[in-house]
This record gives sequence, structure tokens and C-alpha cells, in this order.
Amino acid sequence: MLDLYAEIARLKRELNAIILAHYYQEPDIQDIADVIGDSLALAQAAEKTDASVIVFCGVHFMAETAKILNPGKLVLLPDLAAGCSLSDGCPAPEFGQFLSQHPGHTVITYINSSAAVKALSDIICTSSNAERIVRQIPAGRPIVFAPDQHLGRFVIRQTGRDMVLWPGSCSVHVTFSERQIIRLKAEHPDALVLAHPECEQHVLRHADHVGSTTSILTYAVKSPARSFIVVTEAGIIHQMKKACPDKTFIPAPPENGCSCNECPYMRLNTLEKVYLCMRDRRPEITMPEDLRVKCLAPLRRMLEMSA
Repeated sequence: MLDLYAEIARLKRELNAIILAHYYQEPDIQDIADVIGDSLALAQAAEKTDASVIVFCGVHFMAETAKILNPGKLVLLPDLAAGCSLSDGCPAPEFGQFLSQHPGHTVITYINSSAAVKALSDIICTSSNAERIVRQIPAGRPIVFAPDQHLGRFVIRQTGRDMVLWPGSCSVHVTFSERQIIRLKAEHPDALVLAHPECEQHVLRHADHVGSTTSILTYAVKSPARSFIVVTEAGIIHQMKKACPDKTFIPAPPENGCSCNECPYMRLNTLEKVYLCMRDRRPEITMPEDLRVKCLAPLRRMLEMSA
């Protein structure tokens, strides 16, 4: 029987490869990754790596970001179908028309977007740095924020800045139910609620802490509390348990009891597909050079403004 762990390690040496994995990947993939993080941390790791090959265990827009920053490297995504509902819900032609209705606005676009949409943007952001970036825009300058309206509204509340919002949302984070959160809080009165800002406001108002996946993990590690209700994709709990084996983490269920708190796109990547993509050197992320260059400037601005 093929030892996937050993074969992936061998291929990593042969290819001079680095494996980057998002917190929402399945535990087996997180355990083989060289870097585990949120979108900002993974973009920063992709920018700095000396590896010849980047194996991106995440979704398509994340691997695209790595390619934008590393045109000379081979960037592999285990499953090309690993997309994103936010990215899919903001097609570049429609976004361009939307922007034409708001001339003179600084366009801040969430990293959960296609390369074509990034190319129409002034600055890219993540949930880790969105507030910090918005605060750096001069007062009085109008802003368009896309594509996640719930993250946008959270940033508006944090900064007091008015922004025009594209009406997008994450298919996972909008499934979390206020009723289920209230029920869990009643069942676990000592548990703190940790939520991602892509959730709707009626869910966020019950949270003790709102932040990116990295922020949620850091908060749980530093908090003296012993139990937490986690209102984001359940993959993060693997790292939370590894960091705090003596604490209890309760995944918030969606409204209808399905497994919708797991991103179906993130879960398309498997250990077997990681091995196959490294063995076969595909699927490879490619893009036209003119598009890559257009995307590079707003990505560089994000990295500079996040330093």
C-alpha cells in the first residue's frame, strides 16, 4: 500500500516544493503542510518562499494569488474545482459595471475574488487586515468594498467609514444560525463565542470575539476561558485542539443541521490529490502575464499596508 505521507515528503524534496495549507483544509493536509494560515499569512508566505514549486492546499483564488506573486514558479492546486462562493458571486464584467456607477472611489477588494476582479481593484485585503487598510484611506475619500457585504459592514462598524458594498456573501458563513448560537450558549454558559466577520450581524452580536481565522485561534490560545463556541468553518478546530488540548471547542452548527459549516470547495482537496498533483505536476495555475501584472499592484499595496 502506498504511503502517501512518505511519497509526498519524497516529492517535496525532489521538487524543492513548499506546501501551503489554509486552516479550513482537512486535518491530514494541515498535518503535512509547511505553512498553515489564513489568506494573509499564506500570501505572505508565498511572497517570501525560495521554493521552486508551491503546492497550494486551499481554493483557486489563493493559488492564483501565489502565482501572481511568483510568476516564475510552478504553482499547483490539488483540485481546480476548489472554488469560492464569494469569488463566483462577483464576476468581473458585472463588477466593472458596478464600479462605473461609483467613479472616484478607492476600490478595496477582499482576497476572496478572481484575478480578473483583483485587476479592477486598488487594494486587496483579507479579514485579518481589512480594518487596518480601511483606516489608512484618507478621510473623505469614498470607498467601494467587495465582494463580502458582511465583512464590509463589520469594518464599517469598526471604523465609522461609510463604504459602498457589493452584495456578496460566503455560502458557509451565512448558514450559521442565531437560534443555534443562543441554544449553544444556553447549553454551555461558560463558553465564549468566537466568530468570523463573514457571518451576518445577527450572529456576530452574540460573539465575544470577532476576527479572522488566525485571530480566532490566537484568541482561544491566550484566553483563560476553557471552552469556546466556534462560528467559522470547522477545519480551524484541528489547530485549536493541537494548540490547546486541555480546552473544549464546540463547532457552531448551521440552521438546518447539514454539514454546511464545512466549505465544500476547501474539502475537495484530499491527501491523495496532493500526492497526485505533485507526482504529475498538475493541475497548474496559469494566467496571462498582462492580467498578472494588473493584479500585482493591488496585492503589493496590501502587503505593504499590512507590514
